[in-house]
Amino acid sequence: MAQTPAPTRRAQFGPSLRNEKSKQRRAEALTGYTFLLPWLLGFIALTAGPMISSLYLSFTNYNLFEAPKWIGFDNYTNLFADERFLQSVKVTLTYVVFGTPTKLAAALAIAMLLNSKRRGQGFYRSAFYVPSLIGASVSIAIVWKAMFGDAGPVDQFLSFFGIGLGGWVGNPNMTMPMMILLTVWQFGAPMIIFLAGLKQVPAELYEAAEMDGAGWLKKFTSITLPMLSPVIFFNLLMETIHAFQIFASAFIISNGSGGPAGSTMFYTLYLYLRGFGDFRMGYASAMAWLLLIAIGIITLIFFKTSNNWVHYSGDEK
Repeated sequence: MAQTPAPTRRAQFGPSLRNEKSKQRRAEALTGYTFLLPWLLGFIALTAGPMISSLYLSFTNYNLFEAPKWIGFDNYTNLFADERFLQSVKVTLTYVVFGTPTKLAAALAIAMLLNSKRRGQGFYRSAFYVPSLIGASVSIAIVWKAMFGDAGPVDQFLSFFGIGLGGWVGNPNMTMPMMILLTVWQFGAPMIIFLAGLKQVPAELYEAAEMDGAGWLKKFTSITLPMLSPVIFFNLLMETIHAFQIFASAFIISNGSGGPAGSTMFYTLYLYLRGFGDFRMGYASAMAWLLLIAIGIITLIFFKTSNNWVHYSGDEK
């Protein structure tokens, strides 16, 4: 009669080893969650909680002084009958459509100039980046308002050539160009990203193109733009989102009114006026969620269409 083989050492100690490894994994997970706990608490208290609250408030009539009253989708339907809301959408879209490409074009142009080796290169890079560090501050918005106001330096300079406009701040036709110039002036951040991308373009490609007789325009369209397409995509997406959120400069330059004639009534400024000026927090919450949805849709469109023009290293497209 065949004897049953004695259990091996591994079989004998298998369950205890598994239990020990399981305890070790639980201890490691507990340690990880312990380190994550401050962030999780901050996320719940400062991000997720307020978002859920604002979503609820968007379906209510709430004025900060009385309990919210449920009104369903009335806030959302009333938005599209609000002429000032529609104007804020128009102003914001105009700013995004014209300001973002202009800013990125300026950033790419300066990055290409700084990409060539020259004396004082570090100084020039720092000098062009500085406006991005201070450009979003309240103090710079005040200075910008003074520069483009009545009898300001800009108007005096243009008057010297006989084209004075009597101040851009009070001219509804010039406030949007003024705001776009302000955002273009802050091109430092995308410029640095473009510069980093240009450093990754192989010089051999340009040398081969020169041997084939390609000019600077051909090299730019056939080499620089395709090789930079992932960087362009990133900058375009981030600057578009940032443009939709403009608030501080518009608030300071228009004294919080969105004037003149609603020409600086940006979406976030009107949201602020409704929420903290008229105390219509439910209405403002509905505006905030519409903005979130719009930015989400635009981001989705960017990613869905990126396959047609964004080329990554190693792609066979």
